[in-house]
Amino acid sequence: MKATQFTLTTLKEMPSDAEIISHQLLIKGGFIRKLASGIYSWMPLGLRVLRKVENIVREEMDRSGAQELLMPVTQPGELWEESGRWQLYDEGLLLKFKDRHNRDFCLGPTHEEVITDIARAELRSHKQLPVNYYQIQTKFRDETRPRFGVLRAREFIMKDAYSFHASSACLQDTFEVMHATYERILNRMTLDFRAVDADSGSIGGSASTEFHVLADSGEDLIAFGAKGQYAANIELAEALMPAEQNEPLQPMRDVPTPDQKTIADVVSFLDIDITKTVKTLIVRGKDTPLVALVLRGDHTLNPLKAAKAGLIEEPVTFATEADIVSELGCKPGSIGPVELKCPVIVDRAASVIKNFTCGANQDHLHFVNVNWVRDAAPGTVADLRNIEIGDPAPNDDGSIEIRRGIEVGHIFQLGNKYSAPMKATVLDTEGKALTMLMGCYGIGVSRLVGAAIEQNHDDKGIIWPASIAPYQVILIPINAHKSEAVQTTADSLYTQLTAAGIEVLLDDRDQLRPGAKFADAELLGFPHRIVIGDRALAEGAVEYTDRATGTTEAWPIEAVVQRLLDFLKAPT
Repeated sequence: MKATQFTLTTLKEMPSDAEIISHQLLIKGGFIRKLASGIYSWMPLGLRVLRKVENIVREEMDRSGAQELLMPVTQPGELWEESGRWQLYDEGLLLKFKDRHNRDFCLGPTHEEVITDIARAELRSHKQLPVNYYQIQTKFRDETRPRFGVLRAREFIMKDAYSFHASSACLQDTFEVMHATYERILNRMTLDFRAVDADSGSIGGSASTEFHVLADSGEDLIAFGAKGQYAANIELAEALMPAEQNEPLQPMRDVPTPDQKTIADVVSFLDIDITKTVKTLIVRGKDTPLVALVLRGDHTLNPLKAAKAGLIEEPVTFATEADIVSELGCKPGSIGPVELKCPVIVDRAASVIKNFTCGANQDHLHFVNVNWVRDAAPGTVADLRNIEIGDPAPNDDGSIEIRRGIEVGHIFQLGNKYSAPMKATVLDTEGKALTMLMGCYGIGVSRLVGAAIEQNHDDKGIIWPASIAPYQVILIPINAHKSEAVQTTADSLYTQLTAAGIEVLLDDRDQLRPGAKFADAELLGFPHRIVIGDRALAEGAVEYTDRATGTTEAWPIEAVVQRLLDFLKAPT
């Protein structure tokens, strides 16, 4: 392709309303253009990247044995009523509307209901199972605050797959196949990623694994073991039970703590080690007005873990000061587990501390040298806290490390969450109705474009992984309108590269100075750059630059095509 025949519009300045680098560079490079909040048009250059990601995803899904279909974006509300999600699904994400006949519809944020409707109509016998259907389709989620460009857009492109099974063992087999498929997809894009244990969220189901591209801008925190075997979203990462402390028990006593309302205040006021303190958080209970959550003073509550510990209203809701004073007789800053008048759940780390300091359930008063059993009932012990750097990883996987990640894929074992209420059955070996088990496997196609940039850029622009670059090579002739030799060589190389199957963009824009062409090439992230100028041509050479390394060297003109072919064929 020649640049003069291609819509190539770059901006000189970074867009002011773009928060992260992928959003900035996609706009500045002319890959996308904003139509409305969270809604973008993919321009020709951006569409080339998007299609390459789609092709990788499609090839690997086909390789896995999945069958491609295409389902409507517009979905009837009655299907969502059948599954029970019409009212339950977050209203902030589900865009509902009525047609001219006053029937309810929505723009699909996901397609569990539609695929289950297809399966119950098309599948009759257990002999047709397992089957895995997938699509690459536009989705719409009415995000309250769309941000980060294509990483959290309202309208986006996603590959979603849904499998149907006669047994849990069969579902597990497909789950593992899809896990391997997602790894191949991300490896082909040469992305640094982690597959992590995760919560199923609003989609539902049991087993759940997220795939995160590691990047400093990621919204999620990923905990993984130093040996590389364990990885989990920090919301789910297990904090192991520490060894019980071994020290003599000291007599409990009370100490005045006037106006000390936080753990930090108490630690400073009493000049004590924060790891020898506990804090007591009061939340609303499921069957009782209040429940106490006790953690070590320096640890952070994990609401997801707390909800799974039982006894607590979901989602976890902190009690008001008025409720605490009414039920417990003191303000939050002085709450502790000694003779506390509500159920108590103690975090594992807090449960092993000896001689700790805590609130005395009287305003402006704390206890020191408190010990479980002797002074306070330990109640239920559970994992309540966020895991931290340096904690031991499960499965003897070394110490925990924490990185930020961008979630680009998520696979679930749904079980019968949708097939049971929607009566999706087949006949089993005895001719009886068998409710099918389901799996769900999503990967964000447009989101992957943004994630790839977040991991691959420098101060000059994008550094595309070779497998998804819009063009593999850019040819930049210098002052071709003034030099017949430059023009002839550029045209010849362009023809040879194209004939060799190499994707090449010839920057034949005469109105631009060489510096502007170089800046555009770096901004747009083409992996290989060939500069053709009179000075190098006098030596029978052109100038080659590798975008990723910045390495520049002279190449003989006759060697250019083969050297580029060698680069492109080399394993990544």
